[in-house]
Amino acid sequence: MKNAICYFFSFLVEAIILWQYSSNLFSAKRKLLVKLIALCCLYFILFFCSLFESIWLNVAFYFLLNFIFLVIQFYLNWYTALFHSSILTAVMSMSELIVYGIIKRFAPHFLDNGREFNHLLVFTVFNKLIFFTVIYLLIHFIKKQEKCSRQYDKSIFLLVFIPIASVFVMFTFINIGENATLPPSLDWMITLSAVFLLTANLLMFGINQYHQKKNMEFTEMQLLLQQESDSARYYEMLHLQNENQRILIHDMKKHLQSIALLNEDNENEKIRAYIDQLMQSSDLLEFSKICDHKILNNILCRYKKVCNDLHIAFHADIRSNTTTFLSDSDVTSLFCNMLDNAVEASNHIKDSYIEITAAQRKHTPFIIITMINSCACNPFSPNGELVSSKPDPQAHGFGIKSIEKIVHNYNGNMQMYYDGETFTFHTIIMLKMKP
Repeated sequence: MKNAICYFFSFLVEAIILWQYSSNLFSAKRKLLVKLIALCCLYFILFFCSLFESIWLNVAFYFLLNFIFLVIQFYLNWYTALFHSSILTAVMSMSELIVYGIIKRFAPHFLDNGREFNHLLVFTVFNKLIFFTVIYLLIHFIKKQEKCSRQYDKSIFLLVFIPIASVFVMFTFINIGENATLPPSLDWMITLSAVFLLTANLLMFGINQYHQKKNMEFTEMQLLLQQESDSARYYEMLHLQNENQRILIHDMKKHLQSIALLNEDNENEKIRAYIDQLMQSSDLLEFSKICDHKILNNILCRYKKVCNDLHIAFHADIRSNTTTFLSDSDVTSLFCNMLDNAVEASNHIKDSYIEITAAQRKHTPFIIITMINSCACNPFSPNGELVSSKPDPQAHGFGIKSIEKIVHNYNGNMQMYYDGETFTFHTIIMLKMKP
């Protein structure tokens, strides 16, 4: 009976670890409740098989039932599910063998006396801590290898110290049990401490994943709000432009009368200047269509209006279908950050300008995005790092990091340099189109 309780606890922890492993790496194709029911059913089968106390039977069923769970609950082909089921089985088996070897080396009599319940439970907690630590590292290693589009804070690897420290505490517990005769009450307290220690590790992992998910949702919400803001400003700009054009049309008769009076006096130069002034009026400029990407078009139109207000010449040449492979969030982050920096650098400079182009390199899946903007001074430090001109440089620089992250996610590269002869800053980005 006591062995059955240990087995039940062991499989409960393994089920939680499998849940975390699969949920963090794969996309589920079933609802949460269905996935939970399937996991419980499969691990109850595994629990009943363990009552036969056959090691090889336990390992075989652990591998098989994990494989079934991954195949039916996630968007995985059978050989990928087979691979990950093999990883889980290997890590689980190795963690038990490692702990067994450590205990036999440093506490050879710990599992004697008919495998006492307290000692068996401590052994179970010890090997599940090892299992949990390795799986925790594997999750983040696989995420890094797959170059997920989500951004992960590297500081999460510091959390690995917690399960490693817990393993050391467990080893201390085992040595205490081996070398000292403890009263039953204290023996139970050590056992419960081991269980609580494992529970704390699992909770720590779960809370960390929860916060990562919430941070990702917050970032996505901020990007959506930025897109909505761009669209709102775009349509507000169109409405204002429409009103100004109606006013200009209303006043056109008066302008023509003025031109006619100048013509009667043969004031050809004044007529030419008058017409040029009318033609260069912002009320006659066309903002509605710059490129065929809706979100990017809104962004470019907004920045074109900003540049006109700041007397910065703005030119955009985005070739057809060159940015359609980019997600809306990546388009917003990439182009808004680039143009924010360009506008800031070009402001208050006489005859300043911003030019941005995007074109596909012939016969390749690569897109080249080039931006040239006026810049009064070299923004690079002597060691080649970009220096922010803002009052608090430590609080800035995230725009460049965001651009670098997007470039990395699309297997591209970025070059930036300053031309001191023309006082211009150049940004060249190459992105690989995703199929």
